[in-house]
Amino acid sequence: MSTRLPQSEFDDRLAAIRERIEESDADAGVWFGATSIEYLTGFAHIQTERPVALAVTDDAVALTVPRLEVERAEAVDSIDRVESYFDYPGGNPIETAAETLSDLGVESVAADADGAPGVMGYQGPPLSEFLAVDTQDWVSRMRWAKSDAEIELIRKSAEWANLGHRYLADYTEVGAHPATVSQRASTDASRAMLDTLGDRYVERARGDGPVHAGYISAEETALPHGHTPNQRLHEGDVLITGATANVDGYVSELERTMFVGEPSDRQREYFEIMLEAQTIAIESLGPGVALEYVDSEVTAYFEEQGVADLAQHHVGHNIGLGAHEPPYIDRGWSDHCEADHTNYDAADASMEPGHVYTIEPGIYTDDAGYRHSDTIAITDDGIEWLTYYPRELEANVIR
Repeated sequence: MSTRLPQSEFDDRLAAIRERIEESDADAGVWFGATSIEYLTGFAHIQTERPVALAVTDDAVALTVPRLEVERAEAVDSIDRVESYFDYPGGNPIETAAETLSDLGVESVAADADGAPGVMGYQGPPLSEFLAVDTQDWVSRMRWAKSDAEIELIRKSAEWANLGHRYLADYTEVGAHPATVSQRASTDASRAMLDTLGDRYVERARGDGPVHAGYISAEETALPHGHTPNQRLHEGDVLITGATANVDGYVSELERTMFVGEPSDRQREYFEIMLEAQTIAIESLGPGVALEYVDSEVTAYFEEQGVADLAQHHVGHNIGLGAHEPPYIDRGWSDHCEADHTNYDAADASMEPGHVYTIEPGIYTDDAGYRHSDTIAITDDGIEWLTYYPRELEANVIR
């Protein structure tokens, strides 16, 4: 199976964008967001104080980059033209991008923003200082539904995440430090992935491996986004794990609630409530299902069990090139779509084939949190589980 998106994916995306440009009053589309640029062309970069600008016209794909990105940009098949400025603040990124657009005969653009984002201290002029600019959110919306090739990459991510999680469970023991367990599991899973894929691995990081597995523990699990505490593991600890892998930029999400030693009766009760809530959510998924319906089903179950006050977040979110992407499985999603008619319509309030969601309803007591997360794809006639680490309690007890 391929671990890289085929060039045809980018050709199709650019063709779709050109249709949007033709339907608009603009001469070109422009993007400053790193993920959008990667999505449309395959050029992946770290967004810093050095802006990158992508311009798409009916017959050209031009990229403005800092000098240090020129060689990488020129190696990308989707890009026809690369222009550069030396650096920031010595160079003039927006002026360079505007000059490129002018040279392409562009007088007006539909852009994802009126200028580059203020990242790492960057401060620059708006693009509208040089030409007419309307804003658009085309790429963000295109990313909601994944192609078969994208889902295959997420499926592969889930397989390597499962290995990382298995190592994590195997290396967890009383007295271990969560940071070093995470490092060991991530390193061993990354080594296995790199050795297996060889030159098929698409590099996406500097210094890090492609697989990450870790957990929050002790009192930090009571916080949905808790940190890794500087505290060795003890008998009776509740763990909330997390594992993912980067496959050509695409990620999955696998989380489990685990116990160091035998859980108490109360811990077992909370675990089973959480597990049933996740089951209810997953059984509610499918094409045409309202996003808010799934979240409301879980809320109703939590209310029935008397733990609604222990829930702190919605059921899940879309995932792909970004760890969090819209749409969100949230009871307010329909209202959100109705309120923003510019970007959404009634159909946007429902799931559709190609959506890939994390399903992660959680409850959080004063002492610990309880949350599984699985990555699930919506298909034409139902769903496909992409993550598959065991969910039941006995499989998640470290003895």
